[in-house]
Amino acid sequence: MNRVSVTAVLPVFNDVEALKTAIPKSIQALEAYGKSFELIIAEDGSTDGSRECVEEWEKKDPRVRLLHSDERQGRGRALNRALAESCGEIFCYYDVDLATDISHLAELLDHIEDGADVATGSRLMKDSSIVRSGDREIASRGYNFLVRLFLGSKLNDHQCGFKAYRSAVLLELVQKIQAPHWFWDTESLVLAQKAGLRVDEFPVIWRQGPGTTVRFKDVSNMGKDILKMWWRLHVEKS
Repeated sequence: MNRVSVTAVLPVFNDVEALKTAIPKSIQALEAYGKSFELIIAEDGSTDGSRECVEEWEKKDPRVRLLHSDERQGRGRALNRALAESCGEIFCYYDVDLATDISHLAELLDHIEDGADVATGSRLMKDSSIVRSGDREIASRGYNFLVRLFLGSKLNDHQCGFKAYRSAVLLELVQKIQAPHWFWDTESLVLAQKAGLRVDEFPVIWRQGPGTTVRFKDVSNMGKDILKMWWRLHVEKS
């Protein structure tokens, strides 16, 4: 496979309508960045036509690649698989509903180009601009407080789906990441900080989409994941 500068990944689960907007907007933003790229759609057991939508794009643009799974593996496993198949020196991903304004993509990639090992958008910094329901706001702030308290992170927002990594760095990190689903994001950021890597966080414009695949069960499980990771970092090491 030919190397490219940027691998951009869209994790997808039954998101065909969002894909119809996200793919062309992603291509436009990546072309504007001016470096070689590939756009991987990590389609995770969808049944709504998402796979067929991406297959049509593959025919039109060879830079678009489908990674299909017959059964849902979870967001984390989908990202691990995309990384293993990627050709980019920089690996980035963002939510298919483009909740984080795609205009930030160049800024995200520039952080890595300027020397960061990891870069992440933040909905919770002073200059961030966000619109979302009150219950999600409370849950997010509570979750991020617990990550800082128990896992020693210095970041404001761990779950914003808008992140980039130096690919060689992420290949090392994933050997220690255990989370198969939503906690993958947090685990990657905490492990990067523990390793002394440069992790840049910057404010973004973020708008809550019309729907979400994050369920109460997912939030509960992420709380349990915080405690499991604390145990790994503090008890198993001793």
